[in-house]
Amino acid sequence: MASLLNTALSVGLTSNGRARRVRARSLVSPASVSFSRRRLTIIAAETDTNEGTVKPQVPDKAPAGGGSSFNQLLGIKGAAQETNKWKIRLQLTKPVTWPPLVWGVVCGAAASGNFHWTLEDVAKSIVCMMMSGPFLTGYTQTINDYYDREIDAINEPYRPIPSGAISEDEVITQVWVLLLGGLGCAGILDVWAGHTFPIVFYLALGGSLLSYIYSAPPLKLKQNGWIGNFALGASYISLPWWAGQALFGTLTPDIIVLTLLYSLAGLGIAIVNDFKSIEGDRAMGLQSLPVAFGAEAAKWICVGAIDITQISIAGYLLGAGKPYYALALLALIIPQVFFQFQYFLKDPVKYDVKYQASAQPFLVLGLLVTALATSH
Repeated sequence: MASLLNTALSVGLTSNGRARRVRARSLVSPASVSFSRRRLTIIAAETDTNEGTVKPQVPDKAPAGGGSSFNQLLGIKGAAQETNKWKIRLQLTKPVTWPPLVWGVVCGAAASGNFHWTLEDVAKSIVCMMMSGPFLTGYTQTINDYYDREIDAINEPYRPIPSGAISEDEVITQVWVLLLGGLGCAGILDVWAGHTFPIVFYLALGGSLLSYIYSAPPLKLKQNGWIGNFALGASYISLPWWAGQALFGTLTPDIIVLTLLYSLAGLGIAIVNDFKSIEGDRAMGLQSLPVAFGAEAAKWICVGAIDITQISIAGYLLGAGKPYYALALLALIIPQVFFQFQYFLKDPVKYDVKYQASAQPFLVLGLLVTALATSH
């Protein structure tokens, strides 16, 4: 299966890299705290330029005031222009998106009921966090930016790839290094945990394939707002939880179902990032939910998915005879709703970063409450 992935990735990256070049522009991409990584988009279908293809004009969207070096290292909005290739490579991995995956591993370890504060267990968890965060999330973000390059030329022409700050060949090399590093960590963890079946490796491989088909032709899951955003939510909630639980205990069917249901909240979080890309998505024919339903309806779909999912999980915990955990989860939903009205529902584009910075910490704490409930 690994060889098939390698072949597909090589063909997908190389062929697109040679067939379609984006004129260099100057200028960085917003990402958000927590789940919100920079939205994944895909390139439009190939068309013959001799048939009169009309290319959208790239607006002037350079960050004002030169941008922040700190934001550049995190890969978020307001980043400074950078010529150092290592800083650009770090920016492509969007470190600001790593914490949710790291937290997911913590939740999985907690849900296993078998994590102990020993040197060995702490070391295992750190390697699992490195696999989920810097390696595989970094791989996902880099490959997304690669296949985003034409839409970024419309929405955010100052990002590293469309601006020409880094070459496409260098991006492809980074994709391979991060992917193989993540899969290597997964294999080490299976041996370390004494697994007879390499479950962590297959989870890592499955997540890597999901990231690839999300962004790349021919499947390009991102073309469909529902499927694409749920895949994104599952990759941020379910997969790292499964890896952490499988590393320290047993991954059971009820946990798989519970976390997949929780991923509906992740779907809502993914929609947050769709609002700032409406212009490019519409130009490229992508059916994100704000494009398909309009911004007004999409913002209510977004908060509804987040809130209804968590309330349902609280109801499940109450029915399972764990009222204190259910009440704790409900208490964590209240500030999320407050910040939805305070920021997101007022203006999802203007306040996206503020909303996620203020509301998402309560959501991830709710994940831990649920994990602890399932471990007892």
